[in-house]
Amino acid sequence: MRYNSYSTWIRQQFPFRVQKIAVDAGFSCPNRDGHINTGGCIFCDNRTFNPSYCNPEKSITTQLEEGKQFFSHKYPDMKYLAYFQAYSNTYADIDTLKRRYEEALDVENVVGLVIGTRPDCIDATTLNYLEQLNQQTFLIVEYGIESANNTTLQLINRGHTFETSCQAIKATHDRDILTGGHVILGLPGEDETESMRQADLISALPLDLLKIHQLQIIKGTPLARLYQQNPFPLYTVDEYIRLVTAYLERLRPDIVVERFVSQSPKEMKIAPQWGLKNHEFTDRLLNYMTRTNAQQGRLYHALEYQ
Repeated sequence: MRYNSYSTWIRQQFPFRVQKIAVDAGFSCPNRDGHINTGGCIFCDNRTFNPSYCNPEKSITTQLEEGKQFFSHKYPDMKYLAYFQAYSNTYADIDTLKRRYEEALDVENVVGLVIGTRPDCIDATTLNYLEQLNQQTFLIVEYGIESANNTTLQLINRGHTFETSCQAIKATHDRDILTGGHVILGLPGEDETESMRQADLISALPLDLLKIHQLQIIKGTPLARLYQQNPFPLYTVDEYIRLVTAYLERLRPDIVVERFVSQSPKEMKIAPQWGLKNHEFTDRLLNYMTRTNAQQGRLYHALEYQ
């Protein structure tokens, strides 16, 4: 493979097929509820990635059972990872976290957890519990980094700095917990030079997995209003393929790359409208990498983590 793919890696973790099932456990975010700010990140609308069975009015058990029904027709012997995806899934007291995570693990054929959260929503008490949980089941903790540029993070109303991400990732890694990150390429004000700088900084972090997404302009978000008032450049699909290839070549070769694009419902999206499914994009990316003899980590040079 031209890159260290998640699909290959996850098959090596289990002796059976596994599928993530997203759940909405009813958490919020500190930059939505007024603890830090209100309104959330300017690009965010959780409806763009929540499956239809994800509904916080339903129990976690019900959401997982409905998700299992959705996937079980493909592979009857499938096992599942409960993916706490919506909002910030460590943003609660420890007793609440225990109840919600352990309810998911009590569901038949759920063999692990993936917990998506913000780097400013983690503390020693939560990490102590997650460390114990990691000894009992498969666990990934995934942090929204979004950008390595503090000016950008302020612009998008993220409510934390890149240094906060670095601290959370290191603290999680130090507990021997699989640690993932999420970044968005093409945020306002960030060009290819900034993306290459980010790739070097991300590579210096003790990350095990990474998700890379293109910027999408979602209707009704503050980012949509900003884009409509003062349009900024968005990548074409070919430009983005070249950017992702350059990013991967600078990325530490052992980081597992889970995805390159996100697909929001067409009716909710202003731009870009590429008309490609995730696997179609990946095929085009791999074809380009093959033609140019590109390889993840080919241009990687180690930076010392501070």
